[in-house]
Amino acid sequence: MSKDKRLVGQPPIKDARVLGIPKMLLLGLQHMFAMFGATVLVPLLTGLSVSTTLLMAGLGTLLFHFLTKGRVPAFLGSSFAFLGGYAVVAPMIDGKPNVEMLPYACGGVFVAGIVYLIIAGLIKLFGIKKIMRFFPPVVTGPIIIAIGLTLAPTAINNCRTDWLLAVIAVVLIIVCNIWGRGMVRIIPIIIGVVGSYIVAVILGRVDFTPVTSAGIVSVPLDPNMFAKFDISAIITIVPIALATVMEHIGDISAIGATTGENYIANPGLHRTICGDGLATMIAAFFGAPANTTYGENTGVLAMTNVHDPKVVRLAAVFAVILSFFPAVAGVITSIPAAIVGGVSLILYGMISAIGVRNMVENHVDLALSRNMIISASILVCALGFKFADVTGLSFTIGTANIEFSGLAIAAIVGILLNAVLPGNTYEFSAE
Repeated sequence: MSKDKRLVGQPPIKDARVLGIPKMLLLGLQHMFAMFGATVLVPLLTGLSVSTTLLMAGLGTLLFHFLTKGRVPAFLGSSFAFLGGYAVVAPMIDGKPNVEMLPYACGGVFVAGIVYLIIAGLIKLFGIKKIMRFFPPVVTGPIIIAIGLTLAPTAINNCRTDWLLAVIAVVLIIVCNIWGRGMVRIIPIIIGVVGSYIVAVILGRVDFTPVTSAGIVSVPLDPNMFAKFDISAIITIVPIALATVMEHIGDISAIGATTGENYIANPGLHRTICGDGLATMIAAFFGAPANTTYGENTGVLAMTNVHDPKVVRLAAVFAVILSFFPAVAGVITSIPAAIVGGVSLILYGMISAIGVRNMVENHVDLALSRNMIISASILVCALGFKFADVTGLSFTIGTANIEFSGLAIAAIVGILLNAVLPGNTYEFSAE
């Protein structure tokens, strides 16, 4: 049997070395494409450096893999959860970055990373089984579903900028993934991006300004943007960490449901949270956004059926290299938003589908009232706060305004309901 024939079938590929180095490199590029749009969007929205963000995303991912024994195929990109904190501490002035206050926002994110380490320590101290009674599939499944659904509007908003390009990207991805053979089947995203980008160039719908205005080589660090510390900024941003830890658990559950591995048990949730927290602290210290495990790359794992973490580490290396070459990053930045939207439309949908599968495979009985109430509450809170006139729950501590996103509220509500409603018979398996 040839290697190409083996790619088409099951079971999933867990060691990408069987594909050969050229194909592994392509798979790494595909993961980089998947994370790039969202990762660079956060610094564009906050005024932080795109190059520094790419550098810290790559290094943070490699650190995460080191701390998790190289077992978890996760990529750590820019977190959107802290955007509210940045907006409060360092609001834009006339559409321009508030350069003076951005380092203080980064200082708040740095301290938020310490919260991750504290929670990881508690998990290690009290044991995973006691902690995971608060996070059964009836909680994590709907949270995973909500992650995909709350991301969906971003994909649609990008698609609507040019539906032709978006549809071309979607069609190419579907055709390659369903009817493709060999390598074509496991790099549908690259083919979708490149194919639709070529069409965009032919139609004159690509803005090459990011390419022509970028330098060739630069050092992706600016000492003026390194973290500074202010108690008000810390109080504003640190509570967000409680919400992002909940999202982290949902993301790790989603990755585990995709690959069929129990990463919460091995290498352990304390290791994944520790890796996420340290990556966030290092990124914030050097003036980059907080890092978080990326759902986009989980979608790639589901689509390609290649679950080898080495491929994700290649994507991290590519991100580090790109951070030193603004012109190359500019080419990727020039990809029209509609193409990014078309790719995201597929990936975000897959995340929600993974959440459904997680509940089915763990035999969550929705005929039970407690399970129905928990699932419904999570979905309604996540989507309701996301799409209602209010985007979250706001309250004030001193002079600082704290806001929890709809997804954070949903996670907290689900955890509390699971804890207080009778009938919680879930026993976490470390097998």
